[in-house]
Amino acid sequence: MKVAAFINIHKAFVTPVVLGLMFIFNNWSTEAFIYLAIHGSYSILWLIKDALYADKRFEEKVHPVVGFIFIFLPLTGYYLAPYLLISRHVTLTPPLTALVLVLYIFGIFLHYVSDAQKFYTLQNKKGLIEDGLFKYTRNPNYLGEIMIYSAYAIMSLHWLPFLVLSGWVFSFFVKNMLSKDKSLSRHSQFTEYKKRSGLLFPKLFQ
Repeated sequence: MKVAAFINIHKAFVTPVVLGLMFIFNNWSTEAFIYLAIHGSYSILWLIKDALYADKRFEEKVHPVVGFIFIFLPLTGYYLAPYLLISRHVTLTPPLTALVLVLYIFGIFLHYVSDAQKFYTLQNKKGLIEDGLFKYTRNPNYLGEIMIYSAYAIMSLHWLPFLVLSGWVFSFFVKNMLSKDKSLSRHSQFTEYKKRSGLLFPKLFQ
């Protein structure tokens, strides 16, 4: 099975899992529905993206047992945020709710737009992408994803989802970003591009 299949299964389960938690804990609060809306919509967009412009990194095939243990199970850690939010009937202040929505909206924009830019640019022109969302940061997609999952973690008002997120950031995101830099270094213009762009956060000042 492809790596993408295990990721997609996880995404497809998000909405049923959140709805199930709402039913089990009889929590039909505004916070629960906001979480359902933002995590559910993110997951649906992921599946649409996979159908329209799939990430080639996830095309690699793995044994089903390996995929279940090392891909699907670790991803279930992201179900902690809705569990902690819904089971504890967490109530958010209006400013915190606003922060969650801002992080989510900007994160969605960075994540999916940059992935689309990369996919369609490389369809027509191979090489280094130095413009658009990649002008000031070399990894706007990862920045967007971190912002999205930070929004979920904030909603839980608990440290565990932040621990899960940091585990993915340092075990997967950072590793991939450094590996990508190493691969891009083969291009002659990469040295200059690296000077004027950040690894993750936009480098706005030279």
